[in-house]
Amino acid sequence: MALLADEESRIIEMAWEDRTPFEAIAQQFQLQEPEVIKFMRSRLKPRSFRVWRERVSGRTTKHVKLRGDDVTRGYCPTQYKHR
Repeated sequence: MALLADEESRIIEMAWEDRTPFEAIAQQFQLQEPEVIKFMRSRLKPRSFRVWRERVSGRTTKHVKLRGDDVTRGYCPTQYKHR
């Protein structure tokens, strides 16, 4: 699957976001979690990849089935500032 530069950038952004589940990436870009991991490994510097993996490993908000009922949106309310 060939991705445009802006699509690659969006996948990386979504993968870094705490509240964006892997299922959202799969729905939008047809990349399952193992494919996102491979994608991130190929696009990030080694240290950045390790930091990202540590961050998302075990994070319940990255998986819809593990989320609590209190997580109802894909981003923090302060993440996107509207002017």
